[in-house]
Amino acid sequence: MADIRALKEKFTELYREHITRPGSERLLEWLLSENSDFFAAPASTRYHGAYEGGLCEHSINVYECLKDYCERERVRETYGLDFSDESIAIVSLLHDICKVNLYRVSYRNAKNEDGVWEKVPYFEYHDTLPYGHGEKSVYIISGFMRLSREEAFAIRWHMGFSGEENKNTIGSALEMFPLALAVNIADMEATFLIEGGKA
Repeated sequence: MADIRALKEKFTELYREHITRPGSERLLEWLLSENSDFFAAPASTRYHGAYEGGLCEHSINVYECLKDYCERERVRETYGLDFSDESIAIVSLLHDICKVNLYRVSYRNAKNEDGVWEKVPYFEYHDTLPYGHGEKSVYIISGFMRLSREEAFAIRWHMGFSGEENKNTIGSALEMFPLALAVNIADMEATFLIEGGKA
């Protein structure tokens, strides 16, 4: 179980330190408000981060993985990639903002360890804005602040080839916008190696 308070403090600190463009404070205010469950939400219903605070924890994990990736000598010198601290923070901390208010707690019957049926809580998928995944994150963020083209494509295609979209489009996007490939790598590292779950 995640320490929601500590995660909220860490996320807010990272956000305020690195994301300063016009509109960013309004977006953070919304995330912190009662209209958003970002800090209590799970990252998924059954796989990685399927617990309260999982979404915030996953976002921080992706930030740390992306920051580390972008600081590698090979990435900087051989590939010539150099992204601003603000872009790194935006695409990692906000890539899954589409999951805000997406899950709700419901109950089902299950046998406990004594073989007795009881009601147990679980997270149920409840999408009131069915606009896709990465594109929905871009849409939500864009309502508060402007994204660069590279940031928008990085967030849109952060799932890489694990989505169901046209593979040629994904390949073109990852080739044209290296930040998209970088955040995809960071997302997969966080999901499978740190959090040990399925995407």
